[in-house]
Amino acid sequence: MSHSPVIADHRAEFDLRAVLEAVDIVLASATRPVALHEPRLGTRERELVLDCIDTNWVSSAGKYVAHFEQMVAAATGARHAIAIINGTAALHAALLLEGVRADDEVILPSITFVATANAVSHAGAVPHFVDLTWNTLGLDPAALDIHLKEVSVRRDAGLFNKQTGRRIRAVVPVHIFGHPVDMAALLAVAEKYGLVVVEDATESLGSTWQGQACGTFGHSAVLSFNGNKIITTGGGGMILTDDGAYATRARHFTTTAKKSHAWSFDHDEVGYNYRLPNINAALGCGQMERLSAMVEAKRELAGRYLEVFDGFTNAGIYREPNGARSNYWLNTLVLDREYAGERDRLLSALHANGVHARPLWTPMHLLPMYRNCPRSRLPVAEDMYARCINLPSSPFLATDKQ
Repeated sequence: MSHSPVIADHRAEFDLRAVLEAVDIVLASATRPVALHEPRLGTRERELVLDCIDTNWVSSAGKYVAHFEQMVAAATGARHAIAIINGTAALHAALLLEGVRADDEVILPSITFVATANAVSHAGAVPHFVDLTWNTLGLDPAALDIHLKEVSVRRDAGLFNKQTGRRIRAVVPVHIFGHPVDMAALLAVAEKYGLVVVEDATESLGSTWQGQACGTFGHSAVLSFNGNKIITTGGGGMILTDDGAYATRARHFTTTAKKSHAWSFDHDEVGYNYRLPNINAALGCGQMERLSAMVEAKRELAGRYLEVFDGFTNAGIYREPNGARSNYWLNTLVLDREYAGERDRLLSALHANGVHARPLWTPMHLLPMYRNCPRSRLPVAEDMYARCINLPSSPFLATDKQ
């Protein structure tokens, strides 16, 4: 489908049966119910995890943590990768390390998983929501520029929100469903206003923008290895950066700020116990050996969805942005605007048919704890929420053929 959603010229009845049949064609070989996204673990993962158990190296020390970090760094091109207990903790630590302080504001898209906003709150800061663009499903650099012109002012201490009086410190672009944000345009706006960029690349391992891996554009970035991500460590995350000093501080800060010593327990600041256990890292090492194959399988699955829904008049599958190579973490069906009211009826029918589809996350500005946060106008975010449905996207759906 085109990136600018089609508005039909006439009102035709929504063909629910045709959508269900199209999904059934793609998922013909899948056992029902079909999960939205689930991992696949094999003999290699079992071998490495059993090695941790057999050698008793199951906690935050052990050879697999460093090996996992090296594998992720090599796959993304980042100079440094620091393994963290989960993606939320990774973003929380990254924001603090970037100088985000209590009562600062951090800009992020209104549509994202709640962990993005929660990490900002954990840092004592305030989420500041800006609209998205249909071009990428992510943060809209043009909307951000227009909004900051309206609400911000530069002072000696940085960029401030004229309406709240708070400093605006950072911007967190999120590569929604694995589709990269227009990072060239976003970085230009961030530089213009003096904002640090922390990429939320939790959904986009294996995705690239203009040939460069997601997670390597900002000063720092975070990944997630939750059970539903493209590779999993059960629970886990990663901080990426090219800044050696920042990486050294990140390792120290997320390991209780303990000073290196053969036996003494000395700590030089309030740190966090956020490091990834070796047994989880072992699982990740096995998964990383198959990363390329899983990305290709997910792209094949996306191709099937795109082919089957080609020519539909009332809905279509979202296609990766121009200039991007997406991992298609979650395939997204977009209803034409006049059929937005059919979203929940379609979801009910899919679930009744054993297909665990879901709507987008509730926009952050509609959640009770974030309802009063600063924000731009958000027409695209609310339009996306009304019309988008995520369809089953596990990589083995493309490889398990009848």
